Amino acid sequence: MRFKQIHTTTLRSLHYRTTIHAQSAKPPRQNIRDFVEPPTDQSPLSKPRSSNRFTDSDIVKCNIAITNHMRSGQCDQALRLFNSMPRRTTVSYNTMISGYLSNGSFKLAQKVFDEMSLKELVTCNIMISGHIRNKNLGAARKLFDEMPVKDVVSWNAMLSGYAQNGFVDEARRVFDSMPVKNEISWNGILSAYVQNGKIDEARALFQSKDHWAVISWNCLMGGYLKKKRLVEARQIFDSMPVKDEVSWNTMITCYAQNGKMEEARKLFEESPIQDVFAWTAIVSGYIQNGQLDEARRIFDEMPQKNIVSWNAMIAGYVQSKNMDLAGELFEEMPCRNISSWNTMITGYAQNEDIARARDLFDRMPNRDCISWAAIISGYAQIGDSEEALQMFIEMKRDGERLNRSAFTCVLSTCADIAAFELGKQIHGHVVKAGYEFGCFVGNALLAMYCRCGSIDEAQEVFKRIEDKDVVSWNTIIIGYARHGFGKEALAHFELMKQACIQPDEVTMVGVLSACSHTGLVDRGNHYFDSMTKDYGIGPNSKHYTCMIDLLGRAGRLHDAQTLMKKMPFEPDAATWGALLGASRIHGNTALGEKAAEMIFALEPWNSGMYVLLSNLYASSGRWSDANKLRLKMRDKGVSKVPGYSWVEVGNKIHTFSVGDLSHADSERIYAFLEEMDLRMRGEGYVSATKLVLHDVEEEEKQNMLRYHSEKLAVAYGIMEVPSGRAVRVFKNLRVCEDCHTAVKLMAKIVGRLIILRDPNRFHHFEGGVCNCGDYW
Repeated sequence: MRFKQIHTTTLRSLHYRTTIHAQSAKPPRQNIRDFVEPPTDQSPLSKPRSSNRFTDSDIVKCNIAITNHMRSGQCDQALRLFNSMPRRTTVSYNTMISGYLSNGSFKLAQKVFDEMSLKELVTCNIMISGHIRNKNLGAARKLFDEMPVKDVVSWNAMLSGYAQNGFVDEARRVFDSMPVKNEISWNGILSAYVQNGKIDEARALFQSKDHWAVISWNCLMGGYLKKKRLVEARQIFDSMPVKDEVSWNTMITCYAQNGKMEEARKLFEESPIQDVFAWTAIVSGYIQNGQLDEARRIFDEMPQKNIVSWNAMIAGYVQSKNMDLAGELFEEMPCRNISSWNTMITGYAQNEDIARARDLFDRMPNRDCISWAAIISGYAQIGDSEEALQMFIEMKRDGERLNRSAFTCVLSTCADIAAFELGKQIHGHVVKAGYEFGCFVGNALLAMYCRCGSIDEAQEVFKRIEDKDVVSWNTIIIGYARHGFGKEALAHFELMKQACIQPDEVTMVGVLSACSHTGLVDRGNHYFDSMTKDYGIGPNSKHYTCMIDLLGRAGRLHDAQTLMKKMPFEPDAATWGALLGASRIHGNTALGEKAAEMIFALEPWNSGMYVLLSNLYASSGRWSDANKLRLKMRDKGVSKVPGYSWVEVGNKIHTFSVGDLSHADSERIYAFLEEMDLRMRGEGYVSATKLVLHDVEEEEKQNMLRYHSEKLAVAYGIMEVPSGRAVRVFKNLRVCEDCHTAVKLMAKIVGRLIILRDPNRFHHFEGGVCNCGDYW
């Protein structure tokens, strides 16, 4: 319940702050002069105020004061001072416009500009830059074309605007039309070519003119380095008439980043300017190439170090999982920035030392979204879903901007514990943050809905992801497969190929699982055979396990064994487990025993396989063998994993075990099940007592089956989840045959959709049937 309370409080707080912000950011009325305050006896400079006595010196002082207000983000104070001035100059207007633009208030800047009766050249140039900064090239070009007089600044502003937005050809047309060009013009078009990857055009431009500045040489050299054309970059470097520290450091850094440490070291030693950036580049190069000892030796020799040097060395130790040395260096740092703290927190979290990560998190003087994402991810990684969600809620309460990593971590946590309602609320925040259409967060949303049992909403998210990658396709294919919609999964596989996305190993596991869950043996064989031939993917143990499961469930046990013998490597426990599961379904005790023996040799502590074999013995009436197996488990110290089920109601997870009486509503739940049992028997329900692994009386077996954890969770869900919404229940173990039959009838009697997830798949119960077709 505390999640819901905290979440609701946070939402109200966020809504309040958003409302206040919106109110405070309301633009002024249409006319700037509407804001002019009545003349006062004292000017803002504490002088008598009148138009005649307000001197040019006073105007300059006011303009300076407006500039200072704007630099401090105090736009309201700047506006009050501006409106109180009896006389203003063009500089006054320009100061207001520039100030608003620097504070991101484009509309207010536009209103001031529109109020000007006479717009001078400088003012128009400022507004052109404002339009460009506001990503409105059309408005910038319109103003540019309307200007009666243009100077080189005007032309350079348009050239830069087109270049920054990737319109290189348009930038070149502006460049060619310029009546006068300066160094900024030439550097602007050169930079446009380099930044947009047109390095050959940049080289041709460079060769068309002599006497380039060193910044231009560096730009061209950087373009070659960005393309990893190191030989040509070095030719440019060697041809430079003058080199500055940027030239040397850029070339050294590029050699280091591309693993050419010998060349980087040689150039470093030749450099006349061995500043801290050059030293840091060498240290980072050795770290990147896995030579930590050499990196540390160079680090210790550095005549001076900056924060980047320290952080690079610490990050090297963190990446190599040497947290002791990272911690020692962190404590030695003379000063730290937020990146230093974040690197250490991330390192401890990734090494599952959450206590140290949390200690640093609590001690750090300032946090950013990366800090929060690191600690949330740390808790999620160790399975502490509750604390991960709690930290997410505290992050919102702290007012920190939620970044993609934080959203991804918390959505993955919701998926792990099947917190569907909370996941939907977080989805709302994702939409507001504008991350819904990107792959990174979009894929996490997609996985959350798939794993929380809402395949329809997963499909809607999938449609909205703009640039789907292989993870997007794999997630929706596997989602449909686990939900038992094999044909939809295979249809998406065909769409994936049409979209020219190359399938990978994970894709084919999803495709074969889809065939297995829906009994599509022929198509499964076709896809399995096509893996190597069509996609160059060699089948691994997971692919073989899917095929053994497909053949075994279809009753083709001989074909399953034949395929196992043809495997290019020894079958693992999962593969033998698939054969054991198929043997249980089809009552082949001898084959089941053989598979179980192999599993026990590979994984003697795998309690789930003991249970499968016990089920096989019990269903065959071999109680003596079932008892011997239980004794064997006890002697080996193998404990059966207790089964439990859970359902989410009102942002709270309600967990049940077999015969559970701990829930506050147990009395109501049991009364509901008693009534439901009578109604189910009227529909022809008979308890599957053969599944009870104890040789006891029939009536006692029925009582043992009646209160399985999934039945308790389903009952509570029917009682508490509002009518018209699906009841979503999750179980840590495979749903038993009796519960499967019972839930089908419960769904029919109450007229509800009940979705039940176990480790193998989702079951959609509606109208007395399950979408698995009793094939699971």
